[in-house]
Amino acid sequence: MADNGASLRWSSQLTVTPPSRTPKLSGDKIILPQSALEQLLAAAPIREVSSNAPRQYTRGFDPFNPHTFDAESLAREQSVGRQQQLPHPLIFRIVNPQNGRMIYAGIREFSAEENEVCLSPFLRGALGIEGSYIQPHSEHGTMGSRISMDADATETNGSISDPLPSNQAPVVTIHANQLPKGTYVRLRPLAAGYDPEDWKALLERYLRDNFTTLSVREILTVPGAPGESFQFLVDKVYPEGDGICVVDTDLEVDIVALTEDQARETLQRRLEKATRGLGTKEGSSVGGVIGLGELVRGQVLPGQYVDYELREWNFESAIDIEVQTADDNGVYLFASPLSPRQRERPRDDVHIFGDFSTQPTKRIKIQPSEVGFEPPEALYVSVNASAQTGNQGDANQRQMSPVQYELQIMHATSSGHGVETDDKADHHDPEDVLCKNCHQWVPQRTFVLHENFCLRNNIFCSQCGNVFQKRSQEWQNHWHCSHDFSYGNTTSGKHIHDTIFHEKYSCPNCQSEENGLPGLAKHRSTVCPGKLILCQFCHLVVPQQGESDPDINDPEVMLSGLTPHEIIDGGRTTECHLCNKIIRLRDMNTHLRHHNLERLSRPTPRICLNQNCGRTLDSRGGHNANDSLGLCSICFGPLYVDTYDPEGKALRRRIDRRYLSQMMTGCGKPWCQNAYCKTGRQAEKSESSSKPASLSVAEITKLVRPLVDAINVNGNTPNTAPFYFCTDQTGQQRRALAEMLAADGTVTDRKAYDLAWCVAAVEATGGNLEKASEWLTSFAPTTGETAAHAFG
Repeated sequence: MADNGASLRWSSQLTVTPPSRTPKLSGDKIILPQSALEQLLAAAPIREVSSNAPRQYTRGFDPFNPHTFDAESLAREQSVGRQQQLPHPLIFRIVNPQNGRMIYAGIREFSAEENEVCLSPFLRGALGIEGSYIQPHSEHGTMGSRISMDADATETNGSISDPLPSNQAPVVTIHANQLPKGTYVRLRPLAAGYDPEDWKALLERYLRDNFTTLSVREILTVPGAPGESFQFLVDKVYPEGDGICVVDTDLEVDIVALTEDQARETLQRRLEKATRGLGTKEGSSVGGVIGLGELVRGQVLPGQYVDYELREWNFESAIDIEVQTADDNGVYLFASPLSPRQRERPRDDVHIFGDFSTQPTKRIKIQPSEVGFEPPEALYVSVNASAQTGNQGDANQRQMSPVQYELQIMHATSSGHGVETDDKADHHDPEDVLCKNCHQWVPQRTFVLHENFCLRNNIFCSQCGNVFQKRSQEWQNHWHCSHDFSYGNTTSGKHIHDTIFHEKYSCPNCQSEENGLPGLAKHRSTVCPGKLILCQFCHLVVPQQGESDPDINDPEVMLSGLTPHEIIDGGRTTECHLCNKIIRLRDMNTHLRHHNLERLSRPTPRICLNQNCGRTLDSRGGHNANDSLGLCSICFGPLYVDTYDPEGKALRRRIDRRYLSQMMTGCGKPWCQNAYCKTGRQAEKSESSSKPASLSVAEITKLVRPLVDAINVNGNTPNTAPFYFCTDQTGQQRRALAEMLAADGTVTDRKAYDLAWCVAAVEATGGNLEKASEWLTSFAPTTGETAAHAFG
């Protein structure tokens, strides 16, 4: 393709389509007219095609229709010879002749108007042609404004003006110019304080979705959170030049500060962020990692959060998170598990568990089933002090004074939610009388005095069951919510309650409007398109639904269990490392489970019964192999004769003579380690003199006779008796490696495999021990494994 791209020669001068008529484009994409595609095809390089090259049948080919054979033959004849082919991807160099600026771009489609080209905002800004759409100053001195290039007229600043003449419209020169695949790019941030955690996860996705090329000395703007963006200068690329192609390549990205002062300022900001409020009486506590059962004392300023992280606990039992304050100071407690589906720290408008109650003690109980099907990476806990705490008179004072609290996370000891009940009220003297006003038990001898005093001074609230003094401030400010069962004794508490639970809140990531902060938090942590997830395919923290992704309630999304982003991102294909088939990423898990089922269902391979041979009978078949004896072709070859021997008597004599020959004269092979061979015994004797190298005929006969008698040579039933024949060096080495794999679990990650599978693995990988271990993991069942575990 590089050669084809180098020989493609095409250029044209086109008028830039006004922004008002330009489709939505991003990155470095352009839209050319249909005539440009025809000219490119005409100028495409010609490639020689061999008649022996494999070619797929046409879509209309029917093997049972004789007429399609003629059409297929004609198509193949026309395809032989020379073909025109455009390079992929198509890359263009765009030059603005008015200022000499140049940039590279990729093609989106060929649907622009004739003699026009549609440029993305990024390309228009890089070429400096935005000002070409500004109306010059009129003779009345009014400021110019951007106008439309429509046919008739355009309204500018409330008035109608004539469109620009065609000769004033910006014109650019476009050249077909292929670029090499990039391997390295160095980016320099244009502002100090960029945290790599903020932009690192966004950069790869942004480049992959929006860019075909990167041009040196251009400004790259990466969008972040709503209202946030990161700007980088493309400073250097490899291979060196004015630009590189970033499609279908592994690109190494290096971020280097623009100046030393910027680097120092960035470091200073990160240190301030890490130590914010640490060790000061005025600031909030830092938070950090908290252990189970650990009591943490801290402080938080109104309107701020203190974040904690619980990394280890027993996922199978419930846990209680408890925060205590001196009184109801508007301190709230939030928690969210860190998982692939939940990536944000808990806040008042985005959390999984929260406690907005008005009690001094805030408590959250989390059951194992509420965390998710998989154990989370950690549990995020945040303590927040409401900025609305207190009345208007001391708002400034409270804003400066932090609220003290105690935080503790423990394993839950009961099924309740930690609400303590006082059973003492149920125990009273049998002669006590229940007061109908305050609902308290009073001794009978003083009941008249108590009732007279109680009716004059106390009042009972039938809704909450509390007793107040009639002239107290608490009773004057006592309130009950008409929407739920909440109540309180202060006007500020009523205002805070209505603000939290009954005000309308708009989601910052979508157009949804929710009732109350708990409703907004549930929306943002479940179905909100802007909810952050860790994509299992691109491994980036991204919103779960992009602009071009399907809806969250799409049937395919709901049935697949994936997010809309993962549905689209998982549509990319890759090659299966086991079968080399092209599989979609979202189907890879199912595909691998079928491989696992095949692995567990595969029958155990038959190996050569020669104890010195490392071959299987499945791969070494042929007329020289003997399945009834269980020998491969290499081991059975010396025993093979073309004679009629139905009872196997002649075969047994040949086996006997081969053993005698091995034991009496040896095989003479220097690598032999066969204990039933004189050569092998001599090699063993040189290392250890415990066994004699030479044996008498009687000793040999006594040693060999049981081996020969145990062999079943009649062919009616398969033989299971072992053989001890000398074999070639390759077979002997593979047998030793297979026995080592079967005996040493550390080589195969402490998984036990039968010897037959180890022999098959060594044979399939050509004796490579590392690859044999990988082969066993991919294709062989472990000892005791069955097909029932395939989808477990």
